Amino acid sequence: MNTSEIAELIADLKPRFLEGLSSTELRVVLSAAKHRRYLANSVVTNEGHPANHLFLLLKGRGRFFAITPDGQKTVTRWLPPGDVFGGASIVSKASTYVLSAEMVMDSEMLVWERAAIRRLARKYFQITENALLIALDYMVFYRSLHISRTCHTARQRVATVLVNLANGIGQKVPQGIELDINNEELASESNVTLFTTSRLLSEWQRNGLVTKTRGKVLLRSPQRLLSNVV
Repeated sequence: MNTSEIAELIADLKPRFLEGLSSTELRVVLSAAKHRRYLANSVVTNEGHPANHLFLLLKGRGRFFAITPDGQKTVTRWLPPGDVFGGASIVSKASTYVLSAEMVMDSEMLVWERAAIRRLARKYFQITENALLIALDYMVFYRSLHISRTCHTARQRVATVLVNLANGIGQKVPQGIELDINNEELASESNVTLFTTSRLLSEWQRNGLVTKTRGKVLLRSPQRLLSNVV
């Protein structure tokens, strides 16, 4: 992908991390990054490793995950094109990645070394402002997730996760919104058992709310699904 193609893709994606920069500032920021490709199932960042790079996903899809004390892998958030990760690389104190990030399909991204992105953040305060706003979004997301897991029923949690995923990483198709997610991943993200997830998806499929195939869920109407579980 050449420089002009990257610029066109950025114009289409409108990543929040780059909002508010002038065309000249944007060119400087993009020129400091390197274009990288990662294959599906590649682990790009590892929890606890030094946060030496910032990543902006251009194409493909990824997700954050953590390993629990008993060795289980739990998905915490999905990454669509336009998202950034590795934000700990911007802070002044040398830090580590809070979560691991992996690609779930072949992906392309821009990568800034820590020294470069910190230099740019000092030069263009808008970068720091955008990073703070993104961090705030994450706090709101995890607050909602915590409240959901403590106050909502299993049915409400699974439905909410499906709708949130549809808004974030869903692909619009003629029949609705398609998600690349299997039962195990959906159960983990909803904090319910695999049996409960399978039972709910079967029920919603019978009611025409979703269509489940191997590794995919077709959500026909987010609004109908949410109204079904209230």
